[in-house]
Amino acid sequence: MRRVLTVLALLVLSPVPALAQADDAAYCAALTALANRYLTGGSAQGAGVQDLDTRAAMNDCAAGNFARGIPVLERKLRSNGFSLPKRS
Repeated sequence: MRRVLTVLALLVLSPVPALAQADDAAYCAALTALANRYLTGGSAQGAGVQDLDTRAAMNDCAAGNFARGIPVLERKLRSNGFSLPKRS
């Protein structure tokens, strides 16, 4: 009986991390889009480049390391006077 309850609890709770991760992925993508659009400096060749911290945070988001990428992108956007998108 105890084993059945444990299995049922795991089945009920398992979608929660997946939903949270999907929310983090969407939020990280929104932050990355803002950073790509507004935190890009020009270079001599006319191509936009981000500073290394921003680029690393965007790469973290792309690799699924949301806990590492989100705070950096939030800090960079806020320090440049941008409002952050709403988190779902």
